[in-house]
Amino acid sequence: MLNNNGDPKPHYEQFYNILQEFTPQELHEKSETAQLNFLRQGITFTVYSGNSGTERTMPFDFLPVIITSDQWDHIKQGMTQRVQALNLFLEDIYTEQKILADEIIPRELIENNPYYYKAQASDLDIPNKNHIFLAGIDLIKDENGEYRVLEDNLRNPSGMSYVYQNRFVMRRVFPEFFNHHKITTLEHQMSLMHESLKSHSPENCSDPKQSIAVLLTPGQYNSAYYDHVFLAQQMGIELVEGRDLLVKDDIVYMKTIHGLQRVDIIYRRIDDDYLDPDAFKPDSMLGVPGLMEAYRKKNVAILNGIGNGVADDKATYAYVPDIIRYYLKEEPILKNVDTYLLSNPESKEYVLDHIEELVVKNVGASGGYDMLIGPHASAEEIELFRKKIIEEPHQYIAQPTIQLSRMPAFQNNRFYPCHIDLRVFVMGGKEINVLPGGLSRVALKEGSLVVNSSQGGGGKDTWVLRNQ
Repeated sequence: MLNNNGDPKPHYEQFYNILQEFTPQELHEKSETAQLNFLRQGITFTVYSGNSGTERTMPFDFLPVIITSDQWDHIKQGMTQRVQALNLFLEDIYTEQKILADEIIPRELIENNPYYYKAQASDLDIPNKNHIFLAGIDLIKDENGEYRVLEDNLRNPSGMSYVYQNRFVMRRVFPEFFNHHKITTLEHQMSLMHESLKSHSPENCSDPKQSIAVLLTPGQYNSAYYDHVFLAQQMGIELVEGRDLLVKDDIVYMKTIHGLQRVDIIYRRIDDDYLDPDAFKPDSMLGVPGLMEAYRKKNVAILNGIGNGVADDKATYAYVPDIIRYYLKEEPILKNVDTYLLSNPESKEYVLDHIEELVVKNVGASGGYDMLIGPHASAEEIELFRKKIIEEPHQYIAQPTIQLSRMPAFQNNRFYPCHIDLRVFVMGGKEINVLPGGLSRVALKEGSLVVNSSQGGGGKDTWVLRNQ
């Protein structure tokens, strides 16, 4: 928000000036009202600890992240390029495997990956050859003001509902801000998402214009259940659990009070392993027996694609710039954060010698779990991760501790700087569409670098300014 001299940057100036008109008491009351809005609407997520789960509201901070139209154009182009390349990569590794034959990526990195489902996902003829219906790409801004990709989420990215609720609460509690800014609207984006969904009608669908889509959820105890309910409602599709579906003669049906109704498209929010007990974990109570056979016979579409996890694995992440160059013959528009693959002996030795300065992540984990932030870690934590790296080097990557961009936050009656990142949502169908703005996540604990809601992070509204 501010230049080094403490003055607001040009695109924040109007907001900054309006902010000065409020008394500290008014800001406190508005902040409390905003938080109560989330509670009253039941906008929650679940944090799991041990064997129990605690339901919480997402902490909300009312100072928005503001992005200029030029900055957004750059982000949008980079997002489109990245998702196009990752989709081509997924199509390739489950069919011809040209990228492995040309030794752009080590074959063992793919074939030994726990999220590479060769038996289940190879040679599937999927609608539009599109594996990525919804991606959540996490961006940061480094100390030089350059946007960089921190992580790709191509399996079941959550958080889109919070983008809308953050905007709704901001408009309700702080209408003054919206009267003075031209902000790109979020309206019609759900219509575009519904169009993208329906564009995946399977080959054997009797009438693509009348295809029936459902959102498959693990149920109300899932941490992102509010997200599932919101998206199903906004797209006008049924929210179902595995027990609501059955497969008969390789066709998927939904049980209704009027009898069985054929289902053509399933937007699933269930991990691959639990999707079909006949093809994955036989003890899964969440999935639908026979679903994969119906999918293979082109009687149903499943979104996101099976086996997408091999493309958003943190080890694969290090090769995404090469993936873009290989498939698109272009230079990456958005750079990665520098990454050390610990399966490389030289990189491993360097990381073990400099572990106190680095961030170490488990390649398969998410949500801020199994991660070490060297400069903030205790001697015991560092020693624990040193042992993990020595025992399973292929399971970890390391990155420099980047000075993430910071934004002011207003919590406990005062302003203080907090680190932020931005999750951008990309919808794929016959065309790629990027949701304007996205979910700005903020590390509300002072000095923390971890923005995940499961680790105490919160959210901010994200404004993309329209050209005047």
